[in-house]
Amino acid sequence: MDRVDETEIIEEQSGEEILADAALDELHELKIWLFKENVRLKMEQSELKHAQDALAKERKQFEDEMKRMERELEFEQKRLKQDESFFDKKMDILKNAFAQLDIERKKLDRDRVLLEAERNVHENNTRLGKNMEAAELLFQGVKSHLALKKRYRDLIKMFHPDNIAGDHEMVLMINRIYDELKRDYEMGKRA
Repeated sequence: MDRVDETEIIEEQSGEEILADAALDELHELKIWLFKENVRLKMEQSELKHAQDALAKERKQFEDEMKRMERELEFEQKRLKQDESFFDKKMDILKNAFAQLDIERKKLDRDRVLLEAERNVHENNTRLGKNMEAAELLFQGVKSHLALKKRYRDLIKMFHPDNIAGDHEMVLMINRIYDELKRDYEMGKRA
């Protein structure tokens, strides 16, 4: 049995050696695979770290950009409020100016109407004054009631509106002066 035991021991040893050799080969392959896997994981970690750094950098840029945009937005909102305030002030000034212009236009219209009326009165008075002076000149030199009547008939014939040189206003003036002169002569007779 010694031999069997020896054979078995040899077989067990060679089986163990085979197993050990196989295990060593597998272990070696496993070590190589682990090494490669470790290198791959390190590279992926490095890439992931690089991606995280890039993402963090982009995030920082984005945050900075957001802050800058918020500041610009705040500035633009303030400027818009100032512009609105300025526009409102301008609008108030324009409204007040238009109201003042309207008041002045109405006053100017009233003044124009008054001035036109005064001018018409002045022109009428001037015309009447000139016509009165002319009419008085026409009766100048009349010394009696009969001469007054004769001059009156002659003047009415000349200035009657039906004539070519007729003047209605002059006829009215002649009638008025004639009536005044006639009254003066009549009062002189009574006195």
